[in-house]
Amino acid sequence: MDNTKKDISVSKGLKEKLFKNKKKGITFLTQEDIQEADAFCSGYKTFLDNSKTERDSVNYSVSLAQKHGFESYNPQKAYKPGDKIYYINRKKAMALAIIGTEGMKNGAKLIVSHIDSPRIDLKPNPIYEDSGLALFKTHYYGGIKKYQWTAIPLSLHGTVVKADGTSVDICIGDKEDEPCFTITDLLPHLSSEQAVKKIGKAINGEDLNALIGSRPFNGDEESELVKLNILNILNKKYGIVEEDFISAELSLVPAFNTRDVGFDNSMVGGYAHDDRVCAYQSLMATFNTTSPVQTIITYLADKEEIGSTGNTGMKCNFLKYFIYDLAKNDGVEGYHVLSKSKCLSADVNPAFDPTYASAYEAKNSSYLNDGVVVCKYVGHGGKSDTSDASAEFMGEIRSLLLKNNILWQAGELGRVDLGGGGTIAKYIADWNVDVIDIGVPVLSMHAPFEVVSKTDVYMAYRAFWSFYNQ
Repeated sequence: MDNTKKDISVSKGLKEKLFKNKKKGITFLTQEDIQEADAFCSGYKTFLDNSKTERDSVNYSVSLAQKHGFESYNPQKAYKPGDKIYYINRKKAMALAIIGTEGMKNGAKLIVSHIDSPRIDLKPNPIYEDSGLALFKTHYYGGIKKYQWTAIPLSLHGTVVKADGTSVDICIGDKEDEPCFTITDLLPHLSSEQAVKKIGKAINGEDLNALIGSRPFNGDEESELVKLNILNILNKKYGIVEEDFISAELSLVPAFNTRDVGFDNSMVGGYAHDDRVCAYQSLMATFNTTSPVQTIITYLADKEEIGSTGNTGMKCNFLKYFIYDLAKNDGVEGYHVLSKSKCLSADVNPAFDPTYASAYEAKNSSYLNDGVVVCKYVGHGGKSDTSDASAEFMGEIRSLLLKNNILWQAGELGRVDLGGGGTIAKYIADWNVDVIDIGVPVLSMHAPFEVVSKTDVYMAYRAFWSFYNQ
């Protein structure tokens, strides 16, 4: 044999043995796998359309949990293996658990995701009239590009607590036969000054005023008659007055529903993939687990987009105390349970976008259709403000994915020093729990219309189910 050909043959064999497998992505999947992914995403799209806010997400999740045999948690009750329970925190966060055959003595398996998403909240005194128009003053929630929220249809979701203590839920603008709302923008002919501003300054936060009406009440000579007309409509429909907005949580969110994207229907586009795309798989993995060995706990958290603060965010001890109560039910100390527990921080990752390739480091980015993303660390710059998963736990999760033929990839948030971000993982790590970020790659993250791959969504579900059942 020619020595050159022999050397090439040896090199090729070594490459196959030693190099990272370059044949990856959707080409690994069978047609049956793809069909299963498409079917799974039908339920996901319905979930997303019914979960525009964290309150909506909890309400819909409770209805799903009850259909799967879960009952509301009672701290006074003793639970046994196989029992299914859910526990709600202030209508905006939720824990679900299935008691394992070993209970809590060898730790629990946790999957934690968040169900809040960037949006536009109303200020405490929102309604005003100017130049014959009625508008809402707003305060945006989470990291948004403000210009993306102008000139699109918006719906209003939330709860108003009246002076007598009763509350009323408001949901208007999603249906085609309902009015919607919008934040106006300046026409190109008059926006020469706006056009030369830096993109982050083109729209100011105080300019995100939502248009809500233009017709005056009756036509009297009184002032603020358009505002009066709107308040009269709200009073007749919901029984509220202007002061009731002070004790309200009302949000403007995109009014459009989830849609398939692409001629091949391979992607799902919609609002709030971050992070409800991981919350849904967490729920489905829980519902489809029947007899776990260790107790499994799924938590849907609030406030992640603004730092996990408050008594419904991950910095609150609600989940920890719930775990302590379940540990007490088994006669073991809660902190011993936590030290033996393992957690998947189920959160999304930015997908590589070739249009903006310079923002990414291609070798360590996640890609649409390459499967669920395992992210060892996030943070800023020199890994600041992150949980950095150990090599041992990273190896354990990698082995789990390989063993179950789950399409997966490793990824980071983008180029070092360019930006960064955080997840819930660091708060779980503070409890002495092994934790790693794992989730779905997303295009146009934090925009009103984000995009994910159907096969990636399905692979995340399979990863979560395997974690609970292996």
